Amino acid sequence: MKFLERFTLVIYSLIILILSVILSLLIFNWMDFDVVTDMVEALITGSLSSKITLGVCVAFILLSIKCMFFDENSKDAIKETQGILLKNENGQLMISKETIDNMVKNAVIGFENVKQCNTKIEVNAENQLNITLFLVVNENVVIKELASNLQTKIKEDVKKISDLDVQEVNVKVMSLQDTKKSKE
Repeated sequence: MKFLERFTLVIYSLIILILSVILSLLIFNWMDFDVVTDMVEALITGSLSSKITLGVCVAFILLSIKCMFFDENSKDAIKETQGILLKNENGQLMISKETIDNMVKNAVIGFENVKQCNTKIEVNAENQLNITLFLVVNENVVIKELASNLQTKIKEDVKKISDLDVQEVNVKVMSLQDTKKSKE
């Protein structure tokens, strides 16, 4: 969140807190209603105070509209799920992250020692992919060899199918599965 938005949110929260305390004091009759009425009247009728009050109200109205309809987090979430947009002289091509995920999982299916695979796909500013695999593998597998083969195969398959460059393929072995238990 930007500094200005945080600052206005703090001020907005303080005003709401003060209003809540004043209303609570009025409800319990711990504050005289005439005192509050005189304060509000002074804010509205004074030449300088009415201009300041109007400016604060307009600023909060605009901030409220911005927060309701122009949420930055939703834009980031949409960008993250979309994928990669490629442009050429004939038009555009959108390759979704789901499609890239399917390419990666199809490459992993060919490895019989991999029992389960989850992926995380990140795209940098140059449309290069960073792929992270989270694997469950057989316990009798040579992990270093499997990881190297997976990295090579995924880079080749994604390049061949989509013409996208894979910057790195990170392999994280989450657990080893006993081959005897998996057959049962």
